[in-house]
Amino acid sequence: MDLLLIADTHLPKRARDLPASVWEQVARVDVVFHAGDWVCTTLLDEIEARANRVVGCWGNNDGEDLRRRLPERADVELEGVRFTVTHETGASTRRDQRMATLYPDVDVLVFGHSHIPWDTTAETGLRLLNPGSPTDRRRQPFCTYMTATVGGSVLSDVELHRV
Repeated sequence: MDLLLIADTHLPKRARDLPASVWEQVARVDVVFHAGDWVCTTLLDEIEARANRVVGCWGNNDGEDLRRRLPERADVELEGVRFTVTHETGASTRRDQRMATLYPDVDVLVFGHSHIPWDTTAETGLRLLNPGSPTDRRRQPFCTYMTATVGGSVLSDVELHRV
């Protein structure tokens, strides 16, 4: 299964739309993960209309309309890999250890909030992935998103893409 990981889209505040390369991935992949801060329900509607499947959560900038439709934490198992999607994980210091303790039964934690791409593996084997933001780079040199593949109980081909 092919995956797209995005977060912190902040539409329409940070951009009017997602970049064309992200929309191409939305239509191509099997599952779109969105780790919160959508900001408007219109984007959720559009991604749901174009994607095969969406797994997402709300973020701190998402209002009641999005919070009614999305969980604070989304859990899904795909091809034998257990994923959790959440928005905030706190400070980067000791993040791997803290998240491994909070999510002991998870294989991959997809998160957002910082707009800073992150790809690490905790000592317990928990993989932590933050795709950055495809629309708001903040202090990063580029806007970003991630793609990956999951199959046979293995996450592979994790790639950070510049927009």
